[in-house]
Amino acid sequence: MSLFPEIEPYEHGMLDVGDGHRLYWETSGNPAGKPAVVLHGGPGSGCTGQSRGFDPDAYRIVVFDQRGAGRSTPRVDAASDLSTNTTPHLLGDIERLRVHLGIERWLVWGGSWGVTLGLAYAERHPERVAAMVLVSVTMTRPADIHWLYHEVGRYLPEQWQRFRTGLSEAERDRDMVAGYYRLLNEQPDVAVREKAAEDWCDWEDAVVSLEEGWAPNRRYADPAFRMTFARLVTHYFHHQAWLADGQILRDAHRLAGIPGVLIHGRLDLGGPADTAWQLAQAWPDAELRFVGTGHRGGAEMTDRMVEATNRLARSA
Repeated sequence: MSLFPEIEPYEHGMLDVGDGHRLYWETSGNPAGKPAVVLHGGPGSGCTGQSRGFDPDAYRIVVFDQRGAGRSTPRVDAASDLSTNTTPHLLGDIERLRVHLGIERWLVWGGSWGVTLGLAYAERHPERVAAMVLVSVTMTRPADIHWLYHEVGRYLPEQWQRFRTGLSEAERDRDMVAGYYRLLNEQPDVAVREKAAEDWCDWEDAVVSLEEGWAPNRRYADPAFRMTFARLVTHYFHHQAWLADGQILRDAHRLAGIPGVLIHGRLDLGGPADTAWQLAQAWPDAELRFVGTGHRGGAEMTDRMVEATNRLARSA
């Protein structure tokens, strides 16, 4: 089962969400269809083709770029102030967009970081969530962050060594996220920030480099994208995404009655499969589908995702 063809949005705009931020949003598919909102990964990746997982005849597909990312303004650069770019701000933005579009309830789709954001949103506003489809499951707990930027280095020792040498000798055996956060968001030298962004993105690409069909991420060749992505990821992860440790599992009871489909690759090196399993144990209305892919997905993950969105399109 393949993705649906690319289609042009029938409506788009810029939504003023306060603090000087304006979110780019667009809607495509069937204006009278079941509303669905797409939450992209990163933080900072921007939306790139995720709407193709939905039948455009059945869904009203809402896509937007989160604060500072993609086509939203101002886009994060080397000098941007990030004080008004936090998880609580993003949760408020999602609600503002829903109200702006006149939507009562919608299906929430999230991928990678978008899973964490979607779960936090659904636990805060369960009455606004009709269903969820979540791929490459994350919960952004301190242990999850430590795994991704420390323990995965045991599988990729050469790349890990290069990642470590981006920090001073005094910082290399400490918290890698804290070290890169300092380089990207505290020290003021733009050239240092640019080198740190390149080193950070090299590691992000290395983590998925063992997956079938991998090729270097072309977006990481763009210095502007590297800066946006690296500054936002380190900003969010240094602050544990402004979530209490274990908050999403602790509050999973708030998801009761919301049907969910969790799709996770058993070969996801950066996100171990037990993350998705733990969430499924705490959320009785969720179905867990393990597939034989990595974090970036593949044919089997696409099949399960499209099956899920097709099935949920027919539900109330």
